[in-house]
Amino acid sequence: MTQSDASGYPLAGLKVLDFSRVLAGPFAGRMLSDLGADVVKVEPPDGDITRLWGAVIANLPGYFHQQNAGKRNVCIDLRADGAKNLVFELVREADILIENYRPDVMPRLGLGYDELKTINPRLIMLSISGFGSGGPESNRPAYAPIVHAEVGLIGRQARRGNIPYRDLPLSVADTNASLHGLVAMLAAVIHRQTTGVGQHIDIAMIDTTIATDDQIQYDLEDAEETGPLPNDIWETGVGPILLSADFRYVWRLCTVEHGFIDDPSTTEMGLEEKIAARRARAAEFFASLDSWGEVERVMALMNLAWGRVRDPVDIREQSTVIARGTITDIDDRAGGTRPITQSPYRFSTAKSGVRGPAHHRGEDNRDVLSDWLGKAGGEIDTLLEAGIVIGASSD
Repeated sequence: MTQSDASGYPLAGLKVLDFSRVLAGPFAGRMLSDLGADVVKVEPPDGDITRLWGAVIANLPGYFHQQNAGKRNVCIDLRADGAKNLVFELVREADILIENYRPDVMPRLGLGYDELKTINPRLIMLSISGFGSGGPESNRPAYAPIVHAEVGLIGRQARRGNIPYRDLPLSVADTNASLHGLVAMLAAVIHRQTTGVGQHIDIAMIDTTIATDDQIQYDLEDAEETGPLPNDIWETGVGPILLSADFRYVWRLCTVEHGFIDDPSTTEMGLEEKIAARRARAAEFFASLDSWGEVERVMALMNLAWGRVRDPVDIREQSTVIARGTITDIDDRAGGTRPITQSPYRFSTAKSGVRGPAHHRGEDNRDVLSDWLGKAGGEIDTLLEAGIVIGASSD
């Protein structure tokens, strides 16, 4: 699908400059593209570091591909004489600009919001950083694991799981910041419709991670003992399952309600011994379930919320993932297809969805400069010769 094929998408016609790299910014840009915006990734000559990560097909690594699918790509050397003027031209045409450098970087390049709003007062600029602007830690470099450590997620995981300190297996701080940034951008688009002016949105990863931490209240009020008991994972004969239910309730269902288990405890046992005996008997019962059909039958009888503890390499076998097309296959630019996450948005009368594979650095220099700025071939050649725009690279 090309950028001209955005009819029926809710953000068709919206122009986005994506200066961001790695995840927090690029993911927001990817979602805007899935919703129909013309997202142009502005990549430096040395490239986004995620071009080094993931399986490589057609010189496009998987991690970079997932976060940048559907975007067009221009390569601009911001250090070159005249590069800033070219960026100003693009900004005049843009609705949104996304960046996730430290707060001092864009102003130092002469591309801060104060400069850009004089060129385009309607511009909405999203800036994502670890600790936000104007604070004591604003210039600290920060990736998701740094924020995971600072906000206590790593500490809580170690305490509750009785495991050594280790990072989370996904970049929660990045994706939370990205999605909150997306909400703020779309709110700013609506606000601009009534005011005619844009916004600078300052998103701090530390803020968004704390804001979306549903467990933080227990820590703020030193009240963890008031929360529910932790969910249990039980080994069945065909694999582990997680039960989202208090063990006391599970025990009552298995004994009093359905008679699956006889109570092994006696009146002579102390409380801890009694609990241990009951949990051991429950473990025997769950281990006796020797097919997924039997697991599903028992869970349905008890009407419990449960989940199969899957290896993520098997995610495409999950029934709802299959039914909803959560993972889809798109052109791999090498004569085949490759899997990618699909847009999670499902509209009743509008379209959404990944709109094509990621592009190489500078692949769309000519198309974007022609489409957005009306530049002819000779003008673009001059920019290439001056080293302001860098020619297409598939490295």
